[in-house]
Amino acid sequence: MENQFTNSDIAEILSTTGKLMDLHDVDPQRAKAYVDCVFTLERLDEQIAGMNPGKIAQIRGYGRIIQPAILEILQTGTLQELSHLMEITPKGIFDIMQVKGLGVKKVKTLWKEVGIDNLNALKKACEEGVIAGIKGFGAKTQESILSSIAFLESLKGKMRLDQALVLGQEILDKLKMSYPEVELSGELKRIENVISELTFIVKKDGFGGIKLSEGEFEQDLKNSSPSTWRGWFKGFEIPLVVEKVSSNDWVNKKLLRSASPEHLRMQNKEGETFLSVLSSNRFESEEAAYSAMGCPYIIPEMRSSMILPSEDEIVEWNDITGALHNHSTYSDGEASVEAMAQACRDLGFAYFGIADHSQTAAYAKGLWPETVAKQHKEIDALNAKYNGQFRIFKGIESDILNDGSLDYEEEVLKSFDYIVASVHSVLNMDEEKATARLIRAIENPYTKILGHPTGRLLLRRTGYPIDYKKVIDACAANGVVMELNANPWRLDLDWTWIPYCLEKGVMISINPDAHSTQGLLDIKYGVMVARKAGLPRKMTLNALSVDEVAKVFGC
Repeated sequence: MENQFTNSDIAEILSTTGKLMDLHDVDPQRAKAYVDCVFTLERLDEQIAGMNPGKIAQIRGYGRIIQPAILEILQTGTLQELSHLMEITPKGIFDIMQVKGLGVKKVKTLWKEVGIDNLNALKKACEEGVIAGIKGFGAKTQESILSSIAFLESLKGKMRLDQALVLGQEILDKLKMSYPEVELSGELKRIENVISELTFIVKKDGFGGIKLSEGEFEQDLKNSSPSTWRGWFKGFEIPLVVEKVSSNDWVNKKLLRSASPEHLRMQNKEGETFLSVLSSNRFESEEAAYSAMGCPYIIPEMRSSMILPSEDEIVEWNDITGALHNHSTYSDGEASVEAMAQACRDLGFAYFGIADHSQTAAYAKGLWPETVAKQHKEIDALNAKYNGQFRIFKGIESDILNDGSLDYEEEVLKSFDYIVASVHSVLNMDEEKATARLIRAIENPYTKILGHPTGRLLLRRTGYPIDYKKVIDACAANGVVMELNANPWRLDLDWTWIPYCLEKGVMISINPDAHSTQGLLDIKYGVMVARKAGLPRKMTLNALSVDEVAKVFGC
């Protein structure tokens, strides 16, 4: 077995194959088996890639149909069935399948009965009222489709921060082969949550513009100029901008191109904007430019706003002392509690907090009370083994139920060192409902951390609306820590609300929400965006010592 696919990888291939088989009316029994096996696959305690064929065949429901399919995926990296189905499916259908609320049955109706096989055609049909008249759809579905298409269109050419950092570094390395002095600029320099353009500045004097390899770079000739190259890299949709800058203008342009319009509108005591100061002076260092504004040096991450750094040290990766909100094989994680704890020790951390899913989260193998007791017994044994040199905190990510209550009886809740309270279901709430639901959970005396407060998934779904001030005020009143979920899909709480948290004395916990040992490193993305708000080390929960964290948890 050459390909070491995770269970999630295999589940996605099988699920996609099953859906396409349904779409093409191919072998309904096999299609159903592919879709149904995903639930079992994602709940396995062991990675299926490490099993022998006989053991795979013994998994309930994984007989004649599923076992050969899984073996084919592990050996070839795909399914021949899937490859064939993708070839006979119009490319636009895959785009339509991304529209929220459109299952396979509805997509099939649109394609086979109405002849709609791409997003543009679907959008036009909605705007003309055609979709509302189709049996099984209606005006409400039509409105929902239009809203979802608008959201998908807004994502085109954008990348998550983690992806853009990797691509940006690759491009930077390529540019440096031709131009020794190149710097990243724009949104990625500021560490925005989502990147819509990759920008670089190149120090180059004299005549002549920027010339890039046509094999790797595709130029947009219409929108380029002698001083600015515009185009794309290796077919990526995200726009690429490379600007030529003279030596004399280098420092000023570094600041101009790394600052947002809002930051450039920042005013000094004389009423001069940062833009006007940069336009009327030539500086030899960035520090000198901010000094001319009468303010301290502002790091690139903070150049998205007018927030000024405090006198306290801003949190850095090296300040992080532990990881809280993590998952193990007890729920939907890929590694054991001990393996996750050891990975934290390898990173030089002093503690690890386990926060597997609670019992209501059946989709994620949520822990029943008896499983909680079993996990706690294992943690006690591990902590005894560490002999005070490292600590595992007993936590849980408790679902916030629809009425705002937590997911266990009090007897179970009080057995944890801390509870991360999070919403995972019934996300279609209005602001009043969502705010009330969160506040009730915050007011529960067992809640210590409010997890990913809006439930957003960047470039995938918007979060439910909340009254941020009311929620943060409730955290302040109840001594609850606000999570900055560092998973690059989330980055939730949004950094723009950290200053209000600090104003109210609410600490921030930069949590990786790690489902694997590698996922622990996501903390770095949380640190990056926390620095945008100037989050001080002393107000970062997981930058405290193990004893200080224990004191916050009251354990």
